[in-house]
Amino acid sequence: MPNKKEGKLIVFSAPSGSGKTTIVHHLLKQLELNLDFSISATSRDKRGTEVHGEDYYFISLKDFQEHINKKDFIEWEEVYTNNFYGTLKKEVERIWSLGKHVIFDIDVIGGLSIKSQFPKQTLAIFVKPPSIEEMERRLRNRQTESEEKIKERVAKAEKELKYADDFDVILINNDLETAKKDAYKLVENFIK
Repeated sequence: MPNKKEGKLIVFSAPSGSGKTTIVHHLLKQLELNLDFSISATSRDKRGTEVHGEDYYFISLKDFQEHINKKDFIEWEEVYTNNFYGTLKKEVERIWSLGKHVIFDIDVIGGLSIKSQFPKQTLAIFVKPPSIEEMERRLRNRQTESEEKIKERVAKAEKELKYADDFDVILINNDLETAKKDAYKLVENFIK
């Protein structure tokens, strides 16, 4: 990507059920931060009320693999079997062309990949749930996934938690309102 100077990159990564998406949505409402959401591409099916081009760019497995071959992604990963997620280069360029900073709600490996490619421009925040048990409770309360998927996410979370120290900041989400305020301060200070 030729124009790396435009904006900053704010990465929020965490295991599912940590509260990162809620925190990111809160920050996007704070207009003075001048943030825009990086919509990830995924090969998985839509869930519930998700909207193409808003929540994700839902693309077929075949098309996703074509984008990989063309090197259209900043980062991508096969998060679960045949469930790919990635950040298209054109998505970041779109946001920078608006004069905004990019905020990501992204998988742990993807977040670290962005940080390694744009080390000075990126603030990488790991949102940590108070415990694996609390995280599992939050996943169950969503009522969007099968027992098998919940177990898969819990097993993945245990691996992801090992990467927390590789991030710039670990934000523990014991209390959502406190976590939102702390996240705001971190982002505000970084983009100054």
